[in-house]
Amino acid sequence: MELMDKTINSYFDVWLGPRDPRVKGWLLLENYTPTFVFSALYLLIVWLGPKYMRNKQPFSCRGILVIYNLGLTLLSLYMFYELVTGVLEGGYNFFCQDTHSGGEADMKIIRVLWWYYFSKLIEFMDTFFFILRKNNHQITVLHVYHHATMLNIWWFVMNWVPCGHSYFGATLNSFIHVLMYSYYGLSAVPAMRPYLWWKKYITQGQLIQFVLTIFQTSCGVVWPCAFPQGWLYFQISYMISLIILFTNFYIQTYNKKASSRRKEYQNGSTAIANGYTNSFSSLENNVKQRKQRKD
Repeated sequence: MELMDKTINSYFDVWLGPRDPRVKGWLLLENYTPTFVFSALYLLIVWLGPKYMRNKQPFSCRGILVIYNLGLTLLSLYMFYELVTGVLEGGYNFFCQDTHSGGEADMKIIRVLWWYYFSKLIEFMDTFFFILRKNNHQITVLHVYHHATMLNIWWFVMNWVPCGHSYFGATLNSFIHVLMYSYYGLSAVPAMRPYLWWKKYITQGQLIQFVLTIFQTSCGVVWPCAFPQGWLYFQISYMISLIILFTNFYIQTYNKKASSRRKEYQNGSTAIANGYTNSFSSLENNVKQRKQRKD
């Protein structure tokens, strides 16, 4: 295992250049193997989990879901607050910020972004709860792609560009996750479900987040600084992939459902109208038959 780690590390060093020494020895960051193994196990559970649960009763998980979502809401709120204050303390430039000019604020950002990276491992539980509750329709290509890639992407970010221009997407995402996990936590309580109306707007917020991240990342391309350009191009490409997948999800979930409801309503109205018409016709025929019998 140690030999494999050394081989992988040397390959990455050749490919991406020297790592940031400020994260040397940090939990899960020294070698890529743990992150890769966690991701492989995640995909294996996604594949085998629904098969295992096929003939079993779904688990409720209500109590643990409330605690889990509350925990991630608080963690996301903490990360959002620390990232915003760190950016202000370091005087970060919105258009382009390198990874070594923020002084002590850079270390604050790095520590918070490590928690952001680690939160992507915790968030694998989102999918595991879907499997245990047999909500397999929620395990979409978008869901699995997003969860499986984020942990891996942020391992690389934390080793090579753990602060500077990397802060923006994580800050927006932490804010969106405050809204998202608070929604999921409240929805685990049946009495609260009638009052939850903002799920649609969370998806809209996610799409706005991706667009804003592309814009801010593109600023670093147009007005470059010492932040590596390759990371900026990769970020833009990844955000585009998420926009495509999330837009498709939004159309499938909300636009088609709205269209389906309108059709159901129209069909229902026609059926009712036909029902009254048929009833009236039957009544009229019965009256005529009685008259004929009397005659």
